[in-house]
Amino acid sequence: MSKPIWVIGGGLAGAEAAWQIANSGWDVILYEMRPVKNTPAHTTPFLAELVCSNSLKAKNLENASGLLKEELRRLGSLLMTVAAETEVPAGGALAVDRQRFAQEITTRINQHPRIKVIRAEATALPLDQPAVVASGPLTSSLFSAWLQQLFGEEYFYFYDAVAPIVTRESLDEGRIFAASRYDRGAAEYLNCPFNEEEYTAFWENLIAAETHEAHLGATEKCYFEGCMPIEVLAARGKDTIRFGPLKPVGLIDPATGKRPYAVVQLRPENKEETLYNMVGFQTNLRWGEQARVFRLIPGMDEAEFVRYGVMHRNSFINTPQLLEPSLQWKGGAPFFFAGQLIGVEGYVESTAAGLVAGLNIVRLLAGNPPLIFPKETAIGALLHHIINAEIRHFQPMNINFGLFPPLNVKIKGKAEKNRAIADRALKSLENMVQNKLK
Repeated sequence: MSKPIWVIGGGLAGAEAAWQIANSGWDVILYEMRPVKNTPAHTTPFLAELVCSNSLKAKNLENASGLLKEELRRLGSLLMTVAAETEVPAGGALAVDRQRFAQEITTRINQHPRIKVIRAEATALPLDQPAVVASGPLTSSLFSAWLQQLFGEEYFYFYDAVAPIVTRESLDEGRIFAASRYDRGAAEYLNCPFNEEEYTAFWENLIAAETHEAHLGATEKCYFEGCMPIEVLAARGKDTIRFGPLKPVGLIDPATGKRPYAVVQLRPENKEETLYNMVGFQTNLRWGEQARVFRLIPGMDEAEFVRYGVMHRNSFINTPQLLEPSLQWKGGAPFFFAGQLIGVEGYVESTAAGLVAGLNIVRLLAGNPPLIFPKETAIGALLHHIINAEIRHFQPMNINFGLFPPLNVKIKGKAEKNRAIADRALKSLENMVQNKLK
């Protein structure tokens, strides 16, 4: 057999990738720089450390995260197996004992006869070395520099400043209108028009809303998307955002025949136009405050947020530009990428990307076609989105039902509709497993 496969990073994606590769009969060298070199977020030397929360989100199949976990269980995920063994009571969520979870994964990885763990920082990869890169959002400066050189600097981002995303079906279509400024080109945006009274109430609530403690140091700058928080702009004066991201110029509200006092624009986040991004609304508001304040925007009073805005130091690559659907780099070397580095948000999403990258690098080296998960599955819906997202506006995403293809039939009730999507997903996954993995 050929040289061992390297896995760079011992987080959730890296641990899952290493396990899948080794269980496929290939030798693995897993590089994890901790504790030789620590990160600001980690506190233990264990693999797959959960750094922010012990919750892996909802368990039920009416929730997209619950569906994603079920798919991973059916595919033999190490992390889902250990999560079940270390679960602690958390109502409808899957929560684990963080210490036991990470310890058990570390033990199983260390004891696997085909996995060798090296505690050292990887700084570069030979171009002929098969590898899964899962170095995470806190990728070291030296390895980041190598990735920048490999890809080109414009495809590697150091800061994550993302705006909220809402589902289109949760918007009040009677209050919003589709248009581009001055009617130039197609009506690409949905526009939420304010009158003066509505704008004043929104602005007053925005500047008074509670924020997270700053994730970015006072002297640090955000170089991605010019990420001044909307609440900071608003605090400079009542009209600052009305002459900035909420400017109404070039737009006529068909309901009044006049230019609105201010406008919030929503841009399609996916090609199916089921999800919309709040343009210019990168924010440091607490999540509950985002829901409260942003639902004061006309047409968004019942908005469903599939992702809230965040601002924190992060690293991720421009996946639609750089990766194949298999998660292999388009540049030709046998490099696969996984985890938050590719723009998936969340523990379970990172695990899923690691599992796919691990399976596909083995298939590549064995001369088999890659596994491309159907869009009807949670894994396929998530990866299809990040691979096919708009290159100019690519931002990280977590799993949500807005990413799935619509059902062929109308179903009343959100829970019933979501369960039907889940049933379709699991059937599609079963068919794929029988046809391609048996």
